[in-house]
Amino acid sequence: QVQLVESGGRLVQAGGSLRLSCAATRRTFSGYTGWFRQAPGKEREFVATISWDGATKAFADSVKGRFTISNDNAKNTVYLQMNSLKPEDTAVYYCAATPVLSITRTPSRYAYWGQGTQVTVSS
Repeated sequence: QVQLVESGGRLVQAGGSLRLSCAATRRTFSGYTGWFRQAPGKEREFVATISWDGATKAFADSVKGRFTISNDNAKNTVYLQMNSLKPEDTAVYYCAATPVLSITRTPSRYAYWGQGTQVTVSS
């Protein structure tokens, strides 16, 4: 069982930056770790994902050019750097891991989930 713990969410002004962290209790498989977000009244949506070796990344169109994703395997941690934040980025951000060996943007294909961290962007 892999446990994921997110941190770094807080209130920030529009145009600001945040870095979210996702720490895994252990790394048990090669696959992808992704970030999703869910705003009130909306479905959970894909944000970004990264392969275990950091070689392959994918982003939602809405965050391309503003967000980056990286990992530090020595720390079993994945980071989501969010720049130029907008009020529409406000959501609970979830980290998730999948053993699937290809890019997937579908939440149901991720087997492990963190508890989420709140990001609020004020205008």
